[in-house]
Amino acid sequence: MSLLTLAWLSRLVSLRVQAVTYYLTGSGDMTNVIIFLVLLPGVLLHESAHWLMARLVGLRTGKFRVWPNKQGDYIGLGSVSVERADVWRDSLVGVAPLILGNLMIALIGWRVFATPAMLDALANVRPVDAVIVFLEGMRTADGLVWSYILFTVGNSMMPSSSDRESFKPVLLYSMLAAIVYIGVGLPVTPVTHLLGWVAPAIEIAVGALLFLIVLDLLVLAALWPVEWLLRRHVRQLR
Repeated sequence: MSLLTLAWLSRLVSLRVQAVTYYLTGSGDMTNVIIFLVLLPGVLLHESAHWLMARLVGLRTGKFRVWPNKQGDYIGLGSVSVERADVWRDSLVGVAPLILGNLMIALIGWRVFATPAMLDALANVRPVDAVIVFLEGMRTADGLVWSYILFTVGNSMMPSSSDRESFKPVLLYSMLAAIVYIGVGLPVTPVTHLLGWVAPAIEIAVGALLFLIVLDLLVLAALWPVEWLLRRHVRQLR
């Protein structure tokens, strides 16, 4: 649920940044360049994750591009050419930015912003304490720098449409395997132990995602009135 919310907010943030930039510059090309520069650290991590995963699973890589490119109604901010293989390896390459991005934001959230404490406050219905944890993280010496890195990584890690091409068969095979596993009565204890082992890591990641969602909401709250004022100004000039 947190990832779906973040994906939706990331698109809204991208559209608002593009709109504000376009009203200020009047240039579509300049708009593409500015949004690219804003998200540059995240774009580099996204494409590097594709390249690294491809090399790890034994696939050849080709051209590595990090620069905006208009693709229909969307702006491609980077790409890396990777040899096509089976759906399993293709899926790993496609999902690599999401995996690495989640690891990065979880680490930053845990070490810099104490996101587990914020998540604990929300879980125990203490919203004031959660806000205090958020503000304390922002007030640290490098709080704004780490917030920017968290923002760019989190809003650049979602798989593109081409990255998701191999997901459907993999998800289908995984669901069938789970149904067969349960249907034949295989022991669930190993699965329970595995979930218990990864639960703390998942909680840290969820806390970081919530922190990032709050950041996106704050950015949107700042951009919307600016966009409205600029749009009104442009209409008055026409």
